[in-house]
Amino acid sequence: MARVARGDKAALGDLFAAEGGRLIAIAQRIVRRRDLAEEVVQDAFVSAWQRARQFERERGSARAWLTTIVRNRALNLLRDGARVEYHDGETLADMGDRVADAEGAFDLLAERDALRHCLGRLDRQKRRAILLCYVTGLNHGEVAASLNAPLGTVKAWIRRGVVALQECLA
Repeated sequence: MARVARGDKAALGDLFAAEGGRLIAIAQRIVRRRDLAEEVVQDAFVSAWQRARQFERERGSARAWLTTIVRNRALNLLRDGARVEYHDGETLADMGDRVADAEGAFDLLAERDALRHCLGRLDRQKRRAILLCYVTGLNHGEVAASLNAPLGTVKAWIRRGVVALQECLA
């Protein structure tokens, strides 16, 4: 980092060669898309280049400092949410089939089944969001896209719905 702070571009390249793959993997676990993970890491290295003089060895390793920058950039990207869960028409059409699969799974539950009873007590949107996550395996962003609802709203529906199911089934 001391070489990077002095403006040594080769040092930045060496740092990227040594840490880039690991940092992309960390970012990808957070943002769930390789292209966005690469963008996060690129932004982090630009930031590290610009702020290398702020690095304080006494506070930790350069590796930890870079990891923190990547993690924070990835989380900021998720909070922004503008590009994280974009899907093309074909993917959305496939998700549309998953909506039917989720609703079909609910319909197939026996009338006397406690889970059917408790799911039936939820409002339709909460029930659909939960079924899409737990029956078809969509993540929250995909559920939001398929239900044409904001990501935060979908997360709240799922969280509240699961709590209500736990209370009902207890």
